[in-house]
Amino acid sequence: MSDALTPPESSRPTPQLRPPDFRPTEAVHPGHTNLDQLELPALVQALADDQLGAVQAARAAAPQLARAAEAALLGLERGGRLLYAGAGTSGRLGVLDASELPPTFSWPETRAVAVIAGGERAIRHATEGAEDDEAAGERDLLALCPGPDDVLIAVAASGTTPWVLGALRAARGASTLTIGLANNPGTPLLAAADCPVLLDTGPELISGSTRLKAGTAQKIALNTLSSALMVRLGKVYGNLMVDLRASNAKLEARALRLVMHGAGADEASARAALSAAGGQVKLALVSLRLGVPVAEAGRLLDQADGHARLALGEQ
Repeated sequence: MSDALTPPESSRPTPQLRPPDFRPTEAVHPGHTNLDQLELPALVQALADDQLGAVQAARAAAPQLARAAEAALLGLERGGRLLYAGAGTSGRLGVLDASELPPTFSWPETRAVAVIAGGERAIRHATEGAEDDEAAGERDLLALCPGPDDVLIAVAASGTTPWVLGALRAARGASTLTIGLANNPGTPLLAAADCPVLLDTGPELISGSTRLKAGTAQKIALNTLSSALMVRLGKVYGNLMVDLRASNAKLEARALRLVMHGAGADEASARAALSAAGGQVKLALVSLRLGVPVAEAGRLLDQADGHARLALGEQ
């Protein structure tokens, strides 16, 4: 006899099974299923070789990165900021990119601002649960007072991180241009961003560990994007890093070499020009190339919005 409290089999609701994770970065890598049994040389070779997928993904994304850079330049030329948002490895890579722009290109620190899920502590200590708080991502981004000339670079390997999606939503609400970097196709981050950039790296060799080639692809993409922006903003002459901040002996020597090379000057002349220019490579270079005092070189650079080639009359 059947239990009267138990409905007939045909009338019971069908169990709702959770669909398998669609994200390729979470899939099990089909190669090297015996990774833990490899001899150390073979293990290192396998891990290094798998990183080639990061380079391939970044190269495939080059057209998307170019479109993102073109869109970002409009606001940055009006004084906008580069804002970064990410969680975990992606967040730390955003912090790294923002941190490297001031010494490399003399980009103002106030115009390269990164936020990470979990706050400053998360840079050095894992705070994985913070990435699930979408409302916190929105609040953290709004605390930066984003505006229409700013650019948000939102990074998430999964493309589904709630905290990052919250930050992106806040940016869009402030009419801030949004660039989304994700390692999985068809994800909410790419769908919501003004400029989506897919870094399709597929499964990780250590399955699910997106600090590997997914993270490498993000680093390449961030390097490429921010460097392209700095070149277009006049921070580079030819391929010389003429806006570096010489803050130690190594960089002072580098600044001297750049002036010597860019101006075709001997060491003594380059040193004198750098001294007169207060250590500013671009200013010293223009002064030497045109044979004018530093003050006149500065005036010409101001007229050229900081572009050395334009100040030199080469455009």
